Amino acid sequence: MKPLLFLRSLLFYIGYFFATMLISILCMVMFWLLPLEKRFALYSLWCRFVLFWLRVTCGVRFQIQGLDNIPDEPVVVLSTHQSAWETIFLYYTLSPVCPILKKELLDIPFWGWAVRLQQPIAIDRSKPREAGRALLTQGKDRLQRGMSVVIFPEGTRSAPGTIRPLNKGGAKLATTAEALALPVIHNAGWCWPARTIYKYPGTITIRFGDPMVGSGKSSAQLTEEYGAWLQDNLDVITTDGRS
Repeated sequence: MKPLLFLRSLLFYIGYFFATMLISILCMVMFWLLPLEKRFALYSLWCRFVLFWLRVTCGVRFQIQGLDNIPDEPVVVLSTHQSAWETIFLYYTLSPVCPILKKELLDIPFWGWAVRLQQPIAIDRSKPREAGRALLTQGKDRLQRGMSVVIFPEGTRSAPGTIRPLNKGGAKLATTAEALALPVIHNAGWCWPARTIYKYPGTITIRFGDPMVGSGKSSAQLTEEYGAWLQDNLDVITTDGRS
């Protein structure tokens, strides 16, 4: 079983690598030909391919719950974080989305260069106060320009079936910008675990909740509201989706 899993996972990463190279080059070329809003279509195409290729090579599918809860306006997405899968899925589903990432990732050849052209919010984790200010000022700007902002309040990836303590950064952006916060929970870590090449066949469940109003609340209140919603939806995150 392990050798087959390894070979399928390796095949996925080979396709993933070449698709990333191709889209990154296209994005850099199209920077001179297309406006920012149009270039999001290329990133969305890459996300769609990765999800398709993951299903073909590794047998990883997904089911969406609460799709009707996604509003027709930019939102601050508050999502649990277990793998790279949810980043790819959310950027595809909610496009246009402004990425938030560590600034050193922008130096990665091709991929980082292409992402830099999408005007991401690049933060320096060694300077938390500066990073917080950048998130608020740039996040508010991106929301006003029609982009949603995806934030993982856990701060780092959690193990399957668990939730780390939540920080208030995402909630603070939603309350400051008076934007809606879209709660998300999933169990992607069972099929795409962190820090390993292996991808396990199965079905990932991702659930969107009713948007939460950020206006008129403190970041602590909104964070508490999101935390309560997570507790009410633990059936998603604790379900092992592997087949």
